Order: sequence, then C-alpha cells, then structure tokens
Amino acid sequence: MTSQDPASSSSSSSSSSSSSVRPAEPGSFLVGGHRTHHTLPEDDPTIGYQLNHFMLRIRDPVRSLRFYTNLMGMQLVFTFNGGPFTVYYLGYPQTPVDRADLHGWSTKLTAPGVLPKTLGFLELKHIHGTEKPAEEGGYEVSTGNQPPHLGFGHLGFTVPDVHQAVERLRAEGVEVMKELGAAEREHIPLTPWEEDRAVGTGQLHPNYRKNFYHVALVKDPVSYHSVFPMLSSVTT
Repeated sequence: MTSQDPASSSSSSSSSSSSSVRPAEPGSFLVGGHRTHHTLPEDDPTIGYQLNHFMLRIRDPVRSLRFYTNLMGMQLVFTFNGGPFTVYYLGYPQTPVDRADLHGWSTKLTAPGVLPKTLGFLELKHIHGTEKPAEEGGYEVSTGNQPPHLGFGHLGFTVPDVHQAVERLRAEGVEVMKELGAAEREHIPLTPWEEDRAVGTGQLHPNYRKNFYHVALVKDPVSYHSVFPMLSSVTT
C-alpha cells in the first residue's frame, strides 16, 4: 500500500463530492438534501460550531438602522468603534422580560461568554468615509445582486402576518419587490444578464410556486434584499 499526500486526498475527495451533487428532479423536495451520512458522531471536530451572525456593509448608519430597528424590530445589542469602522450588532429580544428592559437584555448578551453562544445576530459594518459621494472618496457597496458581481441573495425573516408586515413597510416608503401571492418566474430575482448566458432557464415548478406564493420581497435602503417567509407555526 502506498501512502497518499493528504492534500491530494482532500482535493480528490472534494472533487468527487462536488461532482456527485446534481440537481434533483424538478419539483422534488429532498429532506436532508444530498446528504449521504445519517449520523453525526459526537467526536466530530465540528461539534459546537454554530452560525452566530451575518455581516453587511452599510454606507448610511442612520438609514440602515432605521430600517432594521424601527421597521424590522431588531434592537441594538452594542456598537463598537474599531477605528477605521463602526460595527452595529442587532438582535431580537425573545421574551417579554427582555422587551421590557432592553438595556438589561443588551447587558446580559454582552456578558463574557454569552455573545458567542447566542444565535441570530445581524452585524452592520460602516467603514468610515464610505458615506461620502464617489467623487469625494466614497463608493457604492456591492449588494451581491447586481451583475456581474452576483453572490449574496437575501436575508430571511419570519413574521406573524406577511400581508400586515408588507403593508406597514410599504406605508413607510419601503419598496416591495415581490408582492405576497406573486409566484411566477418573473418574480424570482434572476437577472437578464443570467438569462443571456442561458443559466437558470425554465419555469418555476408548481411545487415550488406553492411555497413561494407565501413569500414577499422588500428592499432595504442600501438595496440588500430582505425576505419575509410566512411564519409556519402561526399558519399551520
């Protein structure tokens, strides 16, 4: 038996894994996706890993904070001026006690060892100076939704009543990109740039449309897309 270079072994395994993932039949809903293993051993090196937060760059803290706090209901956990930038950490108070004492809630979350174990934060990062016009040194933030720099898609929020949430946001001047109940191909954020390259072709499958029907899309002040799926525990 000959020894194998770990790097080449890893590369081979990665290549094999990626090549084995193919789109399922249209309309298929696969619980567990393409996963081939059925257990996660307790000695797996990733035990304890969690998705703690998501970071977005912003240019206008006032407008962005208004959207995510006043309109979306998130609350500031802390702000931190790191010198070249300021970060704003946002989260949702989960209990009536927390909502009745937001300072106490923030204090509890920022206690040593608590923040890394808490899930669902949104970090807004303002690089100082980017708010200036381009001719003065500022710059536009790439949203990940503008060709050819596609990548980031959206943030997903659950709300008790999608229709009520959309109408409230609309009244506040928020642009609604997809109405509740709209579920055709043209309502998916696929760009003409992609169509010109013959990717993402075809129509939405009826099975997907049944779910997409219950989703609305709105746009935040810096053109990041935010999604409002219907809260399943309220509707089922």
